[in-house]
Amino acid sequence: MAPRDFAGPPPLQPQPSPLQASGIWQGKMLAMGALTGVSVLSLITYGYLSWGHGLEEEEEGAAARVPQGRDGPEPSSSSTSQPHIVFILVDDQGFRDVGYHGSEIKTPTLDKLAAQGVKLENYYVQPICTPSRSQFITGKYQIHTGLQHSIIRPTQPNCLPLDNATLPQKLKEVGYSTHMVGKWHLGFYRKECMPTKRGFDTFFGSLLGSGDYYTHYKCDSPGMCGYDLYENDNAAWDHDNGIYSTQMYTQKVQQILASHNPRKPIFLYIAYQAVHSPLQAPGKYFEHYRSIININRRRYAAMLSCLDEAINNVTLALKRYGFYDNSIIIYSSDNGGQPMAGGSNWPLRGSKGTYWEGGIRAVGFVHSPLLKNKGTICKELVHITDWYPTLITLAEGWIDEDIQLDGYDIWETISEGLRSPRVDILHNIDPIYTKAKNGSWAAGFGIWNTAIQSAIRVKHWKLLTGNPGYSDWVPPQSFSNAGPNRWHNERISWSAGKSVWLFNITADPYERVDLSSKYPGIVKKLLRRLSQFNKTAVPVRYPPKDPRSNPRLNGGVWGPWYKEDDKTRKTGKNKAKQKQKKNKTKKKKHWKKGQFPNCQTDLTHG
Repeated sequence: MAPRDFAGPPPLQPQPSPLQASGIWQGKMLAMGALTGVSVLSLITYGYLSWGHGLEEEEEGAAARVPQGRDGPEPSSSSTSQPHIVFILVDDQGFRDVGYHGSEIKTPTLDKLAAQGVKLENYYVQPICTPSRSQFITGKYQIHTGLQHSIIRPTQPNCLPLDNATLPQKLKEVGYSTHMVGKWHLGFYRKECMPTKRGFDTFFGSLLGSGDYYTHYKCDSPGMCGYDLYENDNAAWDHDNGIYSTQMYTQKVQQILASHNPRKPIFLYIAYQAVHSPLQAPGKYFEHYRSIININRRRYAAMLSCLDEAINNVTLALKRYGFYDNSIIIYSSDNGGQPMAGGSNWPLRGSKGTYWEGGIRAVGFVHSPLLKNKGTICKELVHITDWYPTLITLAEGWIDEDIQLDGYDIWETISEGLRSPRVDILHNIDPIYTKAKNGSWAAGFGIWNTAIQSAIRVKHWKLLTGNPGYSDWVPPQSFSNAGPNRWHNERISWSAGKSVWLFNITADPYERVDLSSKYPGIVKKLLRRLSQFNKTAVPVRYPPKDPRSNPRLNGGVWGPWYKEDDKTRKTGKNKAKQKQKKNKTKKKKHWKKGQFPNCQTDLTHG
């Protein structure tokens, strides 16, 4: 279906932003525009990230002017020491696609929340959807869940391994109500894989990675199309009213908050579909972006403005229903932006799907009245796996000693400005991604096969091997009508034998100076660290397509298709042979119970 622009059903009318209601709005936006221009200039000149200083804070009295609702509990001070946790994960927002990073896209809500909280300016996620979501919800690297390669596709019998205790499960243990609104993308082929079976009391959203924002319909391939909007474990046909998903999800969050007692702790995981393709937005959000000539950038900007307004409405609801004073709001993108779909990571290198900084360095901040040092910037190393132990600890929960996590508790780092306990990040090791043609064990000093795609960060150093993905820098002028050769001066063509890169990210955050030939000793150390990590990896889970996944076989809806009795029927076909080989059959049955069907085993070679 073609993306919608000005066409489409009338949008849900949002609550007016207090910023927009202010008579000084235009003046403030002019001032912010001047500040962001200076920010980008200083960034390029001095080579380090220091946006956000000096942004004016809006008066707190705006929330007090919001009328009290009659359909929910009266606001009151919370009687629990456990904080309300609101985690907002947005999809495909580029590093530069926020006002305080110098964007031309207006994000007044995000700018304000970040300025009053703590901006995470050394914050990393994964380059694509499923891996980031899996790491957030388990606190583990992909190599420890088998999700090293690509995403979980709609037709695959695959999901987040069931033996991993999820964040909502751990929070439920200590009394939290847990609710998810938005995009799941962690697998659904079995009922046990669904969000409501992985720790969420309620779920409202989509199971797949993308789909139409109005019809909630998705085609994975010709003849493989279906509806993808769920309420708990059933298709949400009653909500199929043509409402734009960003607004629909926000409305659902408001309903959850209106019906929950703020004296009891709540965990809200809001995983917006925006600003992932298809590029669709209600018409009114295009008004401020008619000057943007590039149509994809214009649509993307409109989507982001709608998202910014939605987050303002979530924040107002937290205040209206008595949650805000005891809440922690965390905002994060799941990966870098895709320039071909309107996103911008400038001045970082690369894009979504790559291990260059543009693919993995994310927009992120924490906003909370509970922060000790508000209005600050955190440049300590933070990774998406860190939220798992951090939030469980804040919730007064516990983590089993025998569970090997890859995340760290970084609350004191964020709230008090202390040093981060994290000194390294394994960005990934993907043994089945397209191999670098000229990679070899020799190029890796006999320590590592550099044909394999991998990336690791240790303190200031970052090492990449194999094929790290699209490596261009895409400057802002690429979104003009300057022509197809507009940024060729930014392209780098490496020699054919290149399969190892080394950068000092602190000194060179834009990855312009490869130091691998200058510091072979550092390269060897990082290759050894990669090898150590690889010894702990579990087999890759990337099974082939299952024809039973076709929505046509499931009432036109994407949803669980695998049933345990299917396996029982298959094993019963050869009953005579089973009697003849009784012992072997028993062993095979026992082995199968511990495995997911059709999953490939060990695809790692070196």
